[in-house]
Formats: sequence, structure tokens, C-alpha cells
Amino acid sequence: MLSPKYKPWHLLPFAIKYARLRLTRRPVLVNFEVTMRCNAACGGCDYWKTPAAERAHELASFVDAARAFDPMMITFTGGEPTLRRDLEVIVAEVAQAVPYCYITLLTHGGMLGIERAQALWDAGLDQINISLDYLDERHDVQRGIPGLAAKILRLVPEMRERGMNVRFNSVIRDDNLDDILPIVHHAHRAGAGVNLSVYTDFKNGNKDHLIRADQYARVEALVGELLAFKRRHRGVITNSDWYLRQLPRYLRSEMREPCRSGETTIHINPRGLVRRCPDFPADKHWSEYNGYAPIACNACYYACRGEAQAPLTLSRFQDLLA
Repeated sequence: MLSPKYKPWHLLPFAIKYARLRLTRRPVLVNFEVTMRCNAACGGCDYWKTPAAERAHELASFVDAARAFDPMMITFTGGEPTLRRDLEVIVAEVAQAVPYCYITLLTHGGMLGIERAQALWDAGLDQINISLDYLDERHDVQRGIPGLAAKILRLVPEMRERGMNVRFNSVIRDDNLDDILPIVHHAHRAGAGVNLSVYTDFKNGNKDHLIRADQYARVEALVGELLAFKRRHRGVITNSDWYLRQLPRYLRSEMREPCRSGETTIHINPRGLVRRCPDFPADKHWSEYNGYAPIACNACYYACRGEAQAPLTLSRFQDLLA
């Protein structure tokens, strides 16, 4: 797996769990949105508008939902999850309750120091994902947190020295097409990894960073560069080869396949309500989940959509074994 906590033989119980979940049409990945509050001010979302009073309605524990779904992967996300002072307790409870489950955290990193990272890792995380869209001050501007990029780039080597598994979550935008491969190379040198997605205005209607039609050729070239890098260095880029190859199709509005998000992945918000996608409204308590049918939605091409459609090819197994 993609964590030093696992050995090659662990692939077998994980594979058995994956097969069971797919056969029973249960989610493989459950995202626990432990808070919708955020202290960043990103232009691409509006979580930072969540009032502080929402803290009073956040679940104290997600362990019952974790046991009920018993997924193969769990991601703690938000909002900004590190705003939860009890996050270590939440992670530890879930990690102890669900065997053979790969547990990750998604954070902007602004409140993540080395000791907090260590405490969360010791609580049971297998991977820490940190958002990074630029290697310089442009990232600070986009997140509204001065000094953020420099802090992340200092912190990641420290985390790696302590044996933590770290990956950058990078969003491909109109103004960072020439920055994506440098981020990948930086991750490789640091012993980290990268997970890529494409900017969308679905969250708050902000079209400022949508990739333009005159940039499609550059995106195709970037996909070729990323695939070439993957052939040389498996395990650095998390995305499947298939997902990367579909990016130009999505941007040109050629994708006609229904979205299967909500079938293999779900989100549970801080109040315990489930939704098919991070950009859809919540509609029922998690205990009432009975599946979501595929829908005709082309509003995004997040990995939760694209990888749900990706076939199990040899290259996918090469990614895991790397």
C-alpha cells in the first residue's frame, strides 16, 4: 500500500475487502467532513464563510458510521479538519474500530506543525495530504494565509524524516499549468507524492481559474509529461493513468459517462448527514444510506468521480505495488 505501516501481504486482505464492498455496492471510500469551518480564504470554495456557531453542531465521534460502513479507505476532511482540537481522538477511535482501512487526512497545512502531525500520525493516519497549487507565494495569496507555501515546503521533509507518508493535493488551474510538473518533481525529491484534480467553479461559481479553450493543447502536453514521469517513477503520482488521460476529454466537454460518485465514495458532513459529492447538498442521515444511482453531471472531474470510473488495469496495480 502507500504507507510504511503496511507490508506486501496486506494487499490480500485489502483486496478481499475491496471485492466485498464492490459486490455489495457499498462505498469503498468514506469522507468524514469533521467540520465545515475553515481559517483560509480560498477563491475556489466558500467553507471559510461557515459561521463559528456551527462548531456546536459537529459530531463528537464518527466511529459508529465508520463501523457501519467498514470501508477500505477513510479520509478526514472539511472545511479545515485541524481546527478540531479533538481530531486526534476522532482519528484514534476510527482507526481502532475499522480493521484494514487506509486512513488519510486532507489539510491546507496552515495549522500543522511537526508535533501536531506526529500526534495525528500516531493516532492512526496512514497518509497526510496537504493542499499545494504553487511552489511560491502565489499559493499564499490563493489560500489567504501568508507564508503558507514556505511553511509546507519546510514541514514536509521533517514529516518524511519521521516516517510519515505525505502527498500534495494539487489543483490544475489556468495559471499553474507550468507549475504542476515542478510540484511533482519536488514531491519526488522530498520522498512525497502528488494527487491531481482539475479546478471547477461548482463550489461557489468562481470562474477565475477555469482552464480556457486556448489552453487545451497545453493540458494535453502536460498529461503526456505526467504519464512519462509515471512510467519512470511509479508511486509518486496517485492518479491512475486512465484518469490523467481523460482530463482533455473532460475539458473539451466530450465526456458522456454518468458520474458514479456516491456509489463508491460518499461524504458524511459534521452533522452526520450523507451526500454523494462534496459539492452536493446533504440529504439524509448516514444510517439511512441506501446507495446513489449514477447521474448525468459534468460539473467536475475530481478524482472521486474519475477514479470511480477507472478500470482496474495493470498500471493501477503497478501504482499500488510501487
